Amino acid sequence: MPPETTLLVVNAVFLAFAYGWVYPRLPEKTTSAIMAYDLAIGGAALLVAGLLYWGSGVAFSLILFDVNWLFFSIITMTIMEVPLFLWLMKTYDIEL
Repeated sequence: MPPETTLLVVNAVFLAFAYGWVYPRLPEKTTSAIMAYDLAIGGAALLVAGLLYWGSGVAFSLILFDVNWLFFSIITMTIMEVPLFLWLMKTYDIEL
């Protein structure tokens, strides 16, 4: 499996866990509560990515340019998470 695909799968698994299980079960669904949990879940995703690729020298392609594992993980996680975050806010009528 290409390294980009591996990190996309890691991100997708953590996002599925967050938006499919953690956030819907929060007793108080507020922006600050979601952001606090998101920091922990996102940090865990970065930890897994780091364990897989830290110091490997592997370049990750973002179509127009290559980046290291850290920037690839952050950028792709953000792109994948924005629609989910907006959906969650709309579904549970949470204000920013």
